[in-house]
Amino acid sequence: MRTTRTAGKDLARRPLGVRAAVALVAVGAAALAGCGGSGSGGSASDGGASGGGASASSGQGGSGLRLPKLTGQKIEVAAVWTGPEQANFTKVLDAFEKRTGATVTFVPAQDPIINFLGTKIAGGSPPDVAMLPQVGAIDQAVAKKWAKPVGPAAKAELAKNYSKGWQDLGAVDGTQYGVYFKAANKSLVWYNHKAFQNAGATVPKTWPQFLKTVDTLSASGVTPLSVGGADGWTLTDWFENVYLSQAGPEKYDQLGKHKIKWTDPSVKKALTTLGQIFGRPNTLAGGPDGALQTGFPASVTQTFTGGDTPKAAMVAAADFAGVNVQQTKAKIGTDAKIFPFPAVGANSPVVTGGDAAVALKDTKGAQALLTFLASPDAAKIWAAQGGFISPDKSLPMSAYPDDVERSIAKALIAAGDDFRFDMSDSMPQSFGGTPGKGEWKDLQDFLKNPKDVAGTQRKLEADAAKAFTS
Repeated sequence: MRTTRTAGKDLARRPLGVRAAVALVAVGAAALAGCGGSGSGGSASDGGASGGGASASSGQGGSGLRLPKLTGQKIEVAAVWTGPEQANFTKVLDAFEKRTGATVTFVPAQDPIINFLGTKIAGGSPPDVAMLPQVGAIDQAVAKKWAKPVGPAAKAELAKNYSKGWQDLGAVDGTQYGVYFKAANKSLVWYNHKAFQNAGATVPKTWPQFLKTVDTLSASGVTPLSVGGADGWTLTDWFENVYLSQAGPEKYDQLGKHKIKWTDPSVKKALTTLGQIFGRPNTLAGGPDGALQTGFPASVTQTFTGGDTPKAAMVAAADFAGVNVQQTKAKIGTDAKIFPFPAVGANSPVVTGGDAAVALKDTKGAQALLTFLASPDAAKIWAAQGGFISPDKSLPMSAYPDDVERSIAKALIAAGDDFRFDMSDSMPQSFGGTPGKGEWKDLQDFLKNPKDVAGTQRKLEADAAKAFTS
């Protein structure tokens, strides 16, 4: 059943049935284990028909997608991506430039991106398009009247290539604003195959088995887990996976909408479970203090460097960690493998995330770029580089560089409309998406002192209540 969203308030998401969650994991689990300047141009207020339809005069690609001639037009695209992700997205923008004649500039943004965009808009220089990494950010952009509706050409691409669930995530009150270009499976654990082999450790399926694997690795002299605690969102991912599996989909939705408080017993149970890892001696690379000084990229690379003595044997990370693995000598599927996040309750969790393109200027160039990003022509460029999963069901599996990423992509597409979106990304950004504040800061404090479950709950509830009423 579809749940209507109201900008900035009701952040409900499409429900995920338990059986569907199991199905999504089942599709991928076996394969995972086995594989180891300002814009210019005319107004697009007519809906961007010239942003790529049958009437467009140039830029036809292999899929039949036609894009308009945009010679001389300048387009700015803002995103929080850095490093390899920025480099790979730039390849996509380069292809758009070649097909349209436009000049596209990548504008590095900071978290929270809504604050960054607010500063740019207040200064009179908003980017043409922004890649928003939180559903809550789309709601805020619409509520502030920054976002422009998707035109008919881009909507046609969405209807052809995306399931209704992924279309709905980019819509507010029935109007389409976002094009989800990049998706993520956040319920994965990457592991160093050689470290497992040397320790005699086995791939766990349940939380008790996971704890046993942690102890086996620790006994072998290898630190079991790497955690990028300097980036607070990595800790929200840990919490969401435990909470979804343990408390179930209904509670997950209620907590995500603040229909139940963070002082609820289900939150206490999840934090206590997390404490079994965060508070376990000799479990985290560098200990809690070291984890809090480790950013996400380093948490991945240190798991796959060091030969027989890596800094850690495992890191819980989304599929996009593959781009960081590629910065090491480890080969995905041989040296670096994946298993689904272990079941804490009856079923393994399936938490997804994503980045959506939203137009902030009503121009032909902005709409054309949305149309391009909604097509498999754009997705296949980044897919070939690795560390990328697309919700575009028209993208052939052969576009992905290895069996591991193909298996993850197959699982995502097979899920159709049945998935749970990242909880923190669906909340007001002041709570769920701001460095040094809200849930990010509260869980960082919890990592430092995992025995203080009650205190962490009180801080989470106070911060959530403030964010949801502002």
